[in-house]
Amino acid sequence: MRILVSNDDGIFAPGIKALAETLATEHEVYVVAPDRERSANGHALTLHKPLRAEEVDIFKGVKGSWHVNGTPSDCVKLAVGAMLDFVPDAVVSGINRGQNMGTDVMYSGTVSAAMEGTILGMQSIALSLASFSDMHYQTAANFALLLTNKLKSNKLPPKTLLNVNVPAVPEEQIKGAKLTKLGVHRYIDVFEKRTDLRGKHYYWFAGESMEYEDEEDTDVAVVKQNYISVTPIHYDLTNHSFLPDLKSWDISIKNIIEVKK
Repeated sequence: MRILVSNDDGIFAPGIKALAETLATEHEVYVVAPDRERSANGHALTLHKPLRAEEVDIFKGVKGSWHVNGTPSDCVKLAVGAMLDFVPDAVVSGINRGQNMGTDVMYSGTVSAAMEGTILGMQSIALSLASFSDMHYQTAANFALLLTNKLKSNKLPPKTLLNVNVPAVPEEQIKGAKLTKLGVHRYIDVFEKRTDLRGKHYYWFAGESMEYEDEEDTDVAVVKQNYISVTPIHYDLTNHSFLPDLKSWDISIKNIIEVKK
């Protein structure tokens, strides 16, 4: 398979090195990733400045690698739309430093790079390691290879990607993998107000993590138990079950005009 690898920690991060080089042992791998850390960029695209791609030679076994002065989504969109002369069979994003579980996926550049691949019609996987200190990247990379190989004979549904979170433990301590749904991750938003040398106020965002809501079948719960969580997610945010109730609101244009009168 021809695989495009990207991330949001930047092309020099150890996670993407472990991922790309492990996948390259069995696949044709190309890396297009941000030139520096772009965490929590969500699905942002660069529209008001040019994108520049520079080739680098820092990975063993890959067919080509470039860093881009843009976001994770930029990297995937640019790679498929301009840099590569073929459409990859899959996009694999990561390995992120830190978990992307529950509502974190709304902010994650790692997940957004994979989501961009899904939007462009490719099978996509986002991988994260659930720690900022115990960096067992190879554990996650080995599972990434196993899961990517499954894409050869198994197709993901349209609009769907796999969001994977791996406990940060040695491989022999992994109990297995479980299919999960997204949990909920809540934060206490803290904005520290400061004053610059000209007397102008500015703010540092320093949100503090609260406990996850970890129902039994969520990604949050199983990772705590040293299982790898595999969650199918999609970009269709429509609340289909609520549509029939919403119809009863009677919010037609005719009613709006009557209210204005």
